[in-house]
Amino acid sequence: MQMPSTISFPDWRNKVPKVTLSFWIIKIMSTTVGETGADYLTVNAGLGKAVTGSAMAALLALALFQQLRARRCVPWIYWLTVVLVSVVGTQITDALTDGLGVSLYLSTTVFAVLLAAIFAVWYWRERTLSIQQIYRGRREWFYWTAILCTFALGTAAGDLATEALGLGFQWGVVAFGALIALTMLAFHLGANSVLTFWTAYILTRPLGASLGDLLSQSPEYDGLGMGAMHTSILFLSIITVLVVLAQRNANQAASTATAQ
Repeated sequence: MQMPSTISFPDWRNKVPKVTLSFWIIKIMSTTVGETGADYLTVNAGLGKAVTGSAMAALLALALFQQLRARRCVPWIYWLTVVLVSVVGTQITDALTDGLGVSLYLSTTVFAVLLAAIFAVWYWRERTLSIQQIYRGRREWFYWTAILCTFALGTAAGDLATEALGLGFQWGVVAFGALIALTMLAFHLGANSVLTFWTAYILTRPLGASLGDLLSQSPEYDGLGMGAMHTSILFLSIITVLVVLAQRNANQAASTATAQ
């Protein structure tokens, strides 16, 4: 799902990866890791929500600092930040739902309104929401604020569909996968590229969460019983391979640009 650029900048100025099939695979898997990883650290590893939340927030701050200070897109830093945003976004929603008893209907609505407000201010100040033009400065802050909100919104919407509305993990994977497929089809039929990108980006969060629950939960809860640890390790391994390849390509492109 590529998006046309309205302003010409050299590729090295853009701080986010190109939107390719690999991009979407890593994105979906990172959301799954956010779901299963948070569950494993909180429950299986016995760290509890407070310790896990504090540790993940601190790691996210460090990763985001490295991402913001980089002069170009560094795939391993970018995707590490996305995985940590996924974990923290999951914990924000879980804290509201489980800790404060906030209704999933309310949290989904609030996060949706908040994300719309972020996009409105972003567009008002920058006149674009395209990720082909994310470079250092204010626009990058808008981008990461929106990303964090999409993960929190996706978590709330996913939980609302699979739990509160009784959709279940299996049908959650089918339903959100179908919505993403329809979004992709709309893009190829000429729908706005920026709108379809952000729609798909939001939908990958509940898809990844439903997939993570389907794989990790025990059969008595309609899961496949892989467990949070094994699911996280499997997906992190695949993410690592894809990111290593992306990093190698980025290094080669940087070397070529320097040579020229």
